[in-house]
Amino acid sequence: MHIAYSALQNTTRPIAADKITEEQLIIRFKAYQATCNKYTKEIAAIQKYIPGWLPACPNHG
Repeated sequence: MHIAYSALQNTTRPIAADKITEEQLIIRFKAYQATCNKYTKEIAAIQKYIPGWLPACPNHG
């Protein structure tokens, strides 16, 4: 999850905002969504022990 989430962030390597296209952001977000969907069972398992836990949201950290 962290890998997919970090793909949406510019903190790991500085990139000028104008170099990232809207299409690239859409692709990155879809990858994040796919990863969350893939790990739905794991998220549910964590929530059994930590009620209310959610993975970091790309827009809200």
